[in-house]
Amino acid sequence: MNFRRLMMLLILASASLAFADAPASPAVQDEIKPEAKPVAAKAIETAATDAAGKISESLPNVETPEGTASLIKWIVIATVLSLAPALAVMVTSFTRIIVVLGLLRQALATPQLPPNQILFGLALLMTLVVMAPVAQDIYADAVEPWMDGKVTQDQAVTACESRVRKFMIRQLEAGGNTDSVYIFLNEETAAKEKLAWKDVPTFSLIPAFVLGELKIAFMIGLRIFLPFVIIDMLVGSVLVSMGMLMLPPVLISLPFKLLMFVLADGWTLVAGTLMSSFL
Repeated sequence: MNFRRLMMLLILASASLAFADAPASPAVQDEIKPEAKPVAAKAIETAATDAAGKISESLPNVETPEGTASLIKWIVIATVLSLAPALAVMVTSFTRIIVVLGLLRQALATPQLPPNQILFGLALLMTLVVMAPVAQDIYADAVEPWMDGKVTQDQAVTACESRVRKFMIRQLEAGGNTDSVYIFLNEETAAKEKLAWKDVPTFSLIPAFVLGELKIAFMIGLRIFLPFVIIDMLVGSVLVSMGMLMLPPVLISLPFKLLMFVLADGWTLVAGTLMSSFL
């Protein structure tokens, strides 16, 4: 025991001597000297100030009525550009196509396959094919004359709006969804005995068109769902009759669904049905 105590005392004494001989670390400075400020920060600050000055000079003078009108016009243009993708989706065939493809994926019981990127890409390509005649008419009647200086900007916008309205009205009439227009009309317009399409504003026609597209898409999706539901019911009844209650029916019915879908060339049938529904 005395020998162990002697060894412990020697170890502690050597450790204290080692710490005593170590050089002291310099004290950390709490404040940064002014001359230590990076030069790059000053350059960035100067560049930002110059850029802000140039931007302020390029903006119209809001003290005059002309400047205020020009500023409001630029704000409206920026807002329309930010909403352009959503408007393009709502006034085209994209809504019907993407909803049907989503319902098809749910009917196959494969919520992750095909991936969202594939479905959106396929829906976008099909939308471009369906809307190609409309785009060609818009370019011929609105864009090209405006670029050549033959019509004004307001006339070009009116021509473009007229062609898009024609497409939406044709789809509403073909699907028998014209009654949905009355939901978005004011009382005075909706009370007219003979309501013409020219009396329906575009902002009331667009949501009515979207509702009609959703209705048609769900009707197509219901027809797609029925065969797969029958397969699920048959597989479930067979499993129950065999006493295999703990086995998920979806696990057994999925191969039969895929087999039936592939043998029937399902993707071609679904794509063909969607494309023909816009004729």
